Amino acid sequence: MTYTGLELFMDNLKQLIYSNDNPLINNHPSILSERPQLQLLYEELDSMIQILFHGVHTELQYLKRRLKNTVEEAQDIIDLFVSGVHCRKIGYSPRSDVFKTFLNLDHVMRSIKSIKEELVKTSMDNMKMDSSQSQQMQCSAAGASNSRSTLGSKKLFDEIVVGLDHQVEVIRDKLVEDQKQLDVVSIVGMGGLGKTTLATKVFNDRFIVYHFNIRAWVTVSQTYKKRDVLIQILASLDVQVDIENTNDFKLREMLHKSLKGQRYLIVIDDIWSKEAWDNLKVLFPNDDTSSRILLTSRLNEVGLHAKSKPNGLVHFLSYLTELQSWELLCKKVFHSEECPEWLIKYGMQIANKCQGLPLSVVVIAGLLAKEPENKDLWEKISCSVGSYIASDKNEHMETLALSYDHLPLHLKECFLYLGGFPEDFKFPARWLIRLWMAEGFIQEAENQSFEDIGEAYLLDLVGRNLVIVAERRSNGGVKSFKVHDLVRELCLRIAQEERFFQRINSTESYKFIVSDKQHRMFTYQDIPIMKFAHQPTPSLRTLFCFLTTASWTYDIAEHFPSFALLRVLDLQNCELIHFPEGISLLVHLRYLAIWHLSGFPSSLLNLTSLQTLIVKTSQSSLLLPSNISDLVNLRHLSSNKKFYLPSINLPMNLQTISEVELGDLVENFQKYFPVIKKMSLILNSDEGNDFELLPCLETLKLAGINRREQSEPELPKGEPNCRNNQISFSTTLKKLTLVRCHLPWSDISIIQLLPNLEVLKLRADAFDGSLWKTDEAQFQQLQFLRLEKLNIKQWEAYSINFPCLKQLEIVDCCDLEEIPLEIGDIPTLKLIKIDGCSVSVGDSVKRIQEEQRDVGNYDLQIKVDGMELSFYLSYRDLANSLKSFLNSFSVSFVDGCGSPKVRKGVGIWLKC
Repeated sequence: MTYTGLELFMDNLKQLIYSNDNPLINNHPSILSERPQLQLLYEELDSMIQILFHGVHTELQYLKRRLKNTVEEAQDIIDLFVSGVHCRKIGYSPRSDVFKTFLNLDHVMRSIKSIKEELVKTSMDNMKMDSSQSQQMQCSAAGASNSRSTLGSKKLFDEIVVGLDHQVEVIRDKLVEDQKQLDVVSIVGMGGLGKTTLATKVFNDRFIVYHFNIRAWVTVSQTYKKRDVLIQILASLDVQVDIENTNDFKLREMLHKSLKGQRYLIVIDDIWSKEAWDNLKVLFPNDDTSSRILLTSRLNEVGLHAKSKPNGLVHFLSYLTELQSWELLCKKVFHSEECPEWLIKYGMQIANKCQGLPLSVVVIAGLLAKEPENKDLWEKISCSVGSYIASDKNEHMETLALSYDHLPLHLKECFLYLGGFPEDFKFPARWLIRLWMAEGFIQEAENQSFEDIGEAYLLDLVGRNLVIVAERRSNGGVKSFKVHDLVRELCLRIAQEERFFQRINSTESYKFIVSDKQHRMFTYQDIPIMKFAHQPTPSLRTLFCFLTTASWTYDIAEHFPSFALLRVLDLQNCELIHFPEGISLLVHLRYLAIWHLSGFPSSLLNLTSLQTLIVKTSQSSLLLPSNISDLVNLRHLSSNKKFYLPSINLPMNLQTISEVELGDLVENFQKYFPVIKKMSLILNSDEGNDFELLPCLETLKLAGINRREQSEPELPKGEPNCRNNQISFSTTLKKLTLVRCHLPWSDISIIQLLPNLEVLKLRADAFDGSLWKTDEAQFQQLQFLRLEKLNIKQWEAYSINFPCLKQLEIVDCCDLEEIPLEIGDIPTLKLIKIDGCSVSVGDSVKRIQEEQRDVGNYDLQIKVDGMELSFYLSYRDLANSLKSFLNSFSVSFVDGCGSPKVRKGVGIWLKC
């Protein structure tokens, strides 16, 4: 349990003491009678947390661990008590040996008293410490601290590198460009990606050596002292220093004199914080001598912070390609010799599984180089590259472990959590954030939602280069991400050491289930539930099942006491014909994902702690009960199919809901979804199209009924599906998607005026009419525009209509004649994508590109049918030439009736 977990427990404890609104409490006499005991626990813990988690002595770490264990024990006892109260309330009789009718916190209070006494004793011992002894300890620590040697202290892949030549050129050109003022260039990337290697090649480049009068190298790392940095730089400059008799001020003066008036290059390797850079940059004089500083860091924010000029360079180091990984592996294993042909297949598999990380290639190459060239061995290693790297006895994994050690407390659990998922798993960003919420990893802050804070956590991990962005949203946000296999192995190793979660992927995993109290379990095996059901008391908080079937799913009711504390239950890979009623007793569940073939289980309404509910089904739609509003904490409701809500009793706290159709008895969505942020709504009538009264709405998808699917007559041409011309939207809207709405183009003026709209997608007959004329109105903040399957022929638009547009996509608009040339003049536009449109549209984007290049704009990228414009045009010319060639001759043949026939060659070609 981290500090965030402690805070969450304290918040829940406060609710039990003071709140009556929580359905789990609801003025129940059993809970009310225990409030004095709960209040005493809260007061004792509050004082202890304040002291221990704001202390600076390392001696307190042991007491912190003891307090966390005590809090976990208290949490289990209280949650079991609440579960027992709830079960009795609904008529279920739980086991009396697990679920007590009263709350007994005596052992917890004794533990807190013992910790408090030890804390007092420790504080008194610290006060008695002799000041001279303390000073001696500090001096000793300083002497043994982070004294780092200069360049060459790190082993740089035995000087065998690939794929860096171009990157060296980019950085070298930036370092030597004609700019007099001191400038900073940063190399940023994850640990093991080769930042120090690249910086070394630049540092030793012949032109760099010639260009700069003075070069120096200093390694900073996570913990450092400015004095150590001064000594390192002076040593790198061959300046003789009497360290014992020279104070910091004199050292700084010596460095200043050495650099004054010189054109120097200083490499600051492995810097970890913005504060460290701010502390160090004052050491370097700026004499307009074209001097440069080259930084390396794992943190994007450090590189961006250090960039001194708007045109400064932050070089984000890229991963090796598959070909480069293979080249590096061969060089490291075989040196100047060729790889034997019979090893190439498995060697390339090994190189590919290193996923472009040079550190991985180097480690696995070191292993292969020591072993005989054995086909079976290489095949075996190719199947589990990550585990072989993680088990390497050298300190390569420690390179990555530094990134974990540097994480703030609130990110460590979020990061370790990623290791429980399968290799190469693609994490949907918002889904993972909701899991973090349910686990209690996210600490609430004033004026920020859990979701916003969780997104900030994720962006922090991205900025630290610990996760890899796989997909981005149309507004530039992270849609999904992946974790490098080596990083995942690091998570697994630390998780095992700290008993953070248990992965069950073989029968060998069972012994840990019985011997340890596990809080989180990720299972890849269909094991008998009895393997982890027989424990004195339940401890499991998370259960993830990555199977398509699980025989024990239906036994949860029978063995309910072993699962009573679950917060997260993911069974969406297991098809459930009959819903296990025991799940409805898991009142602490905050996240539930199920695959239920028979619709929406009504017993789910007992789970009043749910924040996220995901229901997969094979039915065409899911009928929601009118009392769905009983789930007072539900924030996110989604399904793979449409929801149908015929009526509803009370307003809900939903923030997101997937595709939903409202019945006639639902008066309006403004009344029942007052805090909704994201919704997808099917419009089945012309009424209630006023979205202006939704003050939190940011993402909206509106879809008219698909008449073809419902076997209803189609609307006459031009007749809208949602005919109400009074349609209005909330000014908070950032993303809008319209499908089958059949609106007249005149209505788009309503959308143009939305002040915060960033993404607009018009799909499948969203608007009817052959002409879209944008007039003079502006889309003030629009960054992404997609037109898909519209019957538009002409589009009149100007650059002033889209002052912030970054990306334009036009898909399957077969009647569109061209894209307005003025679109190319939008200064922010970076990409135009065309797919499935006419040849004339392709010609118009060609003219746009030509005009832009004439005025020096080479940044605009254009793709047609998935290809770069130039390649598309070449492909089209080739196809036309081939067609003309084939049409230039005829083929005679006799048909089945014996009559001679003549056909053009292109007809024969197309027929083939």
